[in-house]
Formats: sequence, structure tokens, C-alpha cells
Amino acid sequence: MGLSSPKINIKNKRSSFDFELIERFTAGIQLAGTEIKSIRLGKASLVDSFCFFIKGELWLKGMRVSEYFYGTYNNHVPERERKLLLNKKELVKLERKLKDVGLTIVPVRLYLNERGLAKIDIALAKGKKHHDKRETLKQKDANREMDRVRKKY
Repeated sequence: MGLSSPKINIKNKRSSFDFELIERFTAGIQLAGTEIKSIRLGKASLVDSFCFFIKGELWLKGMRVSEYFYGTYNNHVPERERKLLLNKKELVKLERKLKDVGLTIVPVRLYLNERGLAKIDIALAKGKKHHDKRETLKQKDANREMDRVRKKY
């Protein structure tokens, strides 16, 4: 990973619109060789992805990592389930919180850290009601209008 490589920062914009984000965590992702190459090219999407537990391990489902162009027969499956890597203490805490009704774990951001490793920010989230979403849109419009007025003067 050189200094000239672009910063990879793939966001899930729907997560903050559809959910109220309560608590954030940073996790590593278990990837195949061609998957990290595709992520370094920015060919990943977090839309409609979510996290769930199987036997005390946290898994990510719905994240799409496009096939690597130069990968031959050893290319990866674009929408496979990927294991997330967290400390045992964080896993226990998340699993305990998930027992509450209405809470889920959503991925917020996928990025490469300074060592070139793929990391994902996940958040414990609660679904927003329809009127909460309208309130979010009103707030965005108001902020945009205020920025426009500030820029003008």
C-alpha cells in the first residue's frame, strides 16, 4: 500500500436514515484474496447489509464485493457471508444487547486502515418510525438552506 493509493471509505448512507445509531464498534473482516483487491479498487457496497450471530460469532450478510477483474477461476462469490472479527468481550456485549426487542446491528462504513487492512464500523441500531425519517429529512433541508445563506454572505 503506497502513499499514492486512494483512501477507501465506503459508507452505508441508508443506515443513518433508516436507523437510530446507538453504539458503534470497529471490526475486522475475514476476506478472501481477491476480495481485498476489489475493496482496494472501491468495488464494494454495504446497501441492505446487516449482521447476525451464529454460535457466538458475528457474521455480515448482504455486503457486495464485486469480483476482481483479474481473478480467474479462484475469484470469490460476490455476496457471501463474511465473518467479523471482534474481541470476545465486545461479542458478548453485542449479543446481550441484541436480546432487546427492536435492536439490530448494521454496518455503517467500510475502510482501509493505515496498515492496509479492511475494517468495518458497525453500529447497534434501533429502527426509525416513518415520522422520525421525515424529521431527519426536514433537518437536512434546514441545514442545507442555512449553509446556502451563509455561503451567500
